[in-house]
Amino acid sequence: MRKRLRTVWQSLKIKQKIKLFTNIVFFLILFSIFLDAWTLKYSLFDFYAILNSNSIASDFVQAMESETALFETFVKTGKEEDQIKLDEAIAYTEKIVAQLPYEYQKTGERRYAKTWSILNMYQVYCGKRSHVLNEGEKTAEYIRELYEVYDIQAYLQSYAKELMRDTLEDGVSAYSGKIRMITAIPVLVILFEILFFFCTRKLSELMNSSIVSPVVELAEASRRIAENDFYIDDIKVRSGDELGELVTAFNKMKYATGEYIMALEERRSALDLYHAEEMEKLEIAARLDAMELELLKSQINPHFLFNTLNVIGGMADLEGAQTTEKMIAALSSLFRYNLKTPEKKVSLTRELKAVKDYMFLQEMRFGGRITCETDCRTDAELVMIPTFTIQPLVENAIIHGLASKETGGQIVIRIRERREMISIVVADNGNGMDRETLRRLRQNLGAEGSGRTNRMSIGLFNIYRRVHMMYEGGTMQIHSRAGEGTIIRICIKDERCNHFEE
Repeated sequence: MRKRLRTVWQSLKIKQKIKLFTNIVFFLILFSIFLDAWTLKYSLFDFYAILNSNSIASDFVQAMESETALFETFVKTGKEEDQIKLDEAIAYTEKIVAQLPYEYQKTGERRYAKTWSILNMYQVYCGKRSHVLNEGEKTAEYIRELYEVYDIQAYLQSYAKELMRDTLEDGVSAYSGKIRMITAIPVLVILFEILFFFCTRKLSELMNSSIVSPVVELAEASRRIAENDFYIDDIKVRSGDELGELVTAFNKMKYATGEYIMALEERRSALDLYHAEEMEKLEIAARLDAMELELLKSQINPHFLFNTLNVIGGMADLEGAQTTEKMIAALSSLFRYNLKTPEKKVSLTRELKAVKDYMFLQEMRFGGRITCETDCRTDAELVMIPTFTIQPLVENAIIHGLASKETGGQIVIRIRERREMISIVVADNGNGMDRETLRRLRQNLGAEGSGRTNRMSIGLFNIYRRVHMMYEGGTMQIHSRAGEGTIIRICIKDERCNHFEE
């Protein structure tokens, strides 16, 4: 029988073997889960139901005894503190009565009948008890009703004790019926776990012998072939699946592959030489392209641009167009700062001047809808910051935050000295960003080479990289909320001492 099963297994395809192995393991695991769930229900939930029923019956007896005693005390004394205790006891008794099991299938005929009697009598008792407690004068009618309440209390206590006794008896009977099965559960679980282990181990051995071992032998043979050892023994398998066909084809191809690999090695060497020559040509071509680009850039004469703007400004002055003259002067100053500032660091005064010129042009463009406020509490002439740090942030705030808002908005630039650090904050009340966009932007800024997907992230990435490269401990933080605006905070070292030395 065992030999026949092995023969059938070897005739199966790999997909069929994996499917059969998976189904058997899944069935064993599923059966184990069902066994565990059944054991848990049988040993825990059923006993919890018994204990819970006993607890509720016992609590009802105690609640009625406590309520009866407090009722009698209050009737005698009439004190307010006794009334408060009685009200608490009544509320607790009502809570316990509501929890009494009242399902015929679960309680049985005896407990069901007693519970039914208790529930009906308790409703009558509640009405009479309330009438007595609300009765002001102690008349003969009051005395008669009071003793009726006492009689009903005694009746309820008697039935409560009988219900508790019946509940305990049913619980003991149910426990006695389950105790034999409970003692057999561990043995059953152990036997199943042994069977599960044995079946899984056998299936693993079959999978290992028919799939894993041939793959390992193929890997070892491939490694030796990679070391130019083509004269190895043939790999032997007895399975008729795809892996067996692969091994057969491998054995047929390995000898012919030796000569083919040698030919490929010679061809690869020739291609390597050719590739090196081509790479050298590409590098030369790239250098030529860069030189051509620099040549094209150098053809734009900044002096010609500045002189032309000055001539246009002079003509605007002669024609009395003062606003146009101011705009041309601001644009000329901004171009001069952008094109003729080779330094890596400039004074804060120069950077704020560029921001002022830029904002003047934007205020003319947007008709006063966008304003900028600068609050600088440091010596701007001495403080040195990276070139083009604040103006690109202001430009981003306008383009991405305020330009699309019909009501416009405001940009606030705040500069402070903090513990030998310079804090630069650029905030706007524009469109802002949602959480996902802000998360992607922060992630891109932290990754080298990222942040180049749009104009906004290009400028931010450039500033972020320069702040971290030029200053040890330099930071750049971005905070934003959709519909509320964006805040960008840059902290760099205060280098005024270095400025003096220079």
